[in-house]
Amino acid sequence: MKSKSCKVFTSVVLVACAFLSVSCQNHAMTPSQAGWERLPEIMARIKAPVFADRDFDVTDFGAVGDGKTKCTEAFDKAIKACHQAGGGRVVVGEGTFLTGPIHLRSNVCLDVGKGATILFSDRFEDYLPAVLIRWEGRECYNLSPLIYAYGCQNIAVTGEGTLNGQGKTWWSWRRGSGDPYRKSNNQNAKWAQDNVPLAKRVQGRKDFHWCPTFISPTKCQNVLIEGLTLIDGPFWNVHPLYCQNVTVRNLTIKNHGPNGDGCNPDSCRDVLIEGCYFDTGDDCIAIKSGRNNDGRRVNIPSENIVVRRCQMKDGHGGVVMGSEMSGGVRNVFVEDCIMDSPNLDRALRIKSNSVRGGFVENVYMRNVSIGEVGDAVCKINFYYGEKDTGRFTPTVRNINMENVTSKKSKYPLLIQAYERAPATDIRLKNCVFQNVAKPNVLEGVKNVRFDNVKINDEILNKTINPAH
Repeated sequence: MKSKSCKVFTSVVLVACAFLSVSCQNHAMTPSQAGWERLPEIMARIKAPVFADRDFDVTDFGAVGDGKTKCTEAFDKAIKACHQAGGGRVVVGEGTFLTGPIHLRSNVCLDVGKGATILFSDRFEDYLPAVLIRWEGRECYNLSPLIYAYGCQNIAVTGEGTLNGQGKTWWSWRRGSGDPYRKSNNQNAKWAQDNVPLAKRVQGRKDFHWCPTFISPTKCQNVLIEGLTLIDGPFWNVHPLYCQNVTVRNLTIKNHGPNGDGCNPDSCRDVLIEGCYFDTGDDCIAIKSGRNNDGRRVNIPSENIVVRRCQMKDGHGGVVMGSEMSGGVRNVFVEDCIMDSPNLDRALRIKSNSVRGGFVENVYMRNVSIGEVGDAVCKINFYYGEKDTGRFTPTVRNINMENVTSKKSKYPLLIQAYERAPATDIRLKNCVFQNVAKPNVLEGVKNVRFDNVKINDEILNKTINPAH
């Protein structure tokens, strides 16, 4: 029976990939093709994996929950035994379990129970040997993510427990003498720019590495990350990379460290982010697809991303596309979310420039309640980072907001695109923005439509078309 199920799943994936390949050729999809009516079709493909009814307790493999005993080998043995048995759950019970990186295998669910904490080592040596990652949009080999999987099917990290990334040590390192973070970042940028073969892009010395990401399934299918509390991750918290069929559900993510993004789908397809709480020092959700030459080399967009019933507190943006978006982003659906904090800068944000390029199209937001944001309800910025200094002009089109309310913001819309390549078809319907300090900024736009939009005391029903 299991073999037949696998064959059926493979057929479904092949059909879906064929459909998406054809649809991607039609780059200029109309709103009716990519609108809310497509959501059921996308959701029908996003299904959480199911696991065999077999449990493997990490304490049976030598793990000790005293917060002092290193349990890396015990986790590895339990995961390997579970995988070899045909799959099931690797169970972490009450206690605090200190460990290095955890590498999942196909058909394995790591379940961290109530009262359990996985405390990840803060020693960089524990995260060697280096593994394939994408660091801020460029591929290389670097320290292993705290939880990593490569090329797996049917994997999960679930439970009511806590994952503690001990990020403070990593944050202190990147601010250290000699600016080691910037040194590593500049080297990787040069590797990508010079098209250095991937096998030679290796970091991992004490003075030459980056902070590891927290949870990063890479080139995986059928992924579930659910229920957990993540605190103090060294870098990005949930980073699915080159994955398909991903469910991120009911997480609590608290991270005010540098680049402490909540969830960053990166060149992924069919992703659901649902019921999560974000309190971050950077973007709550940032949808990405690679940076500059390296993003164009890989050339995999992020598409069919669904965000619903999430709560965003602090962060640079609630739902963000970019800034590493050289491979493009399409078909993003955001609904029934609450965003509210003077330390949350924007609700919806798109950021790129003519060095990074890429496209963002078919973005739909509805029924979102915003208490307060520090900057704009919606910001589209073509002058992020390197500004207009390249030859890869970004494209932004078909951005839709409906039944979005805000009680306080500096701007309603803050759009700064290029006159030669305006942000096109921006539509707002039945929105209310109160206590707005400054008027809309609309630079480099075409076909901005307001239908029953109230900004302070003014009701707008008009199309603004200043671009020529």
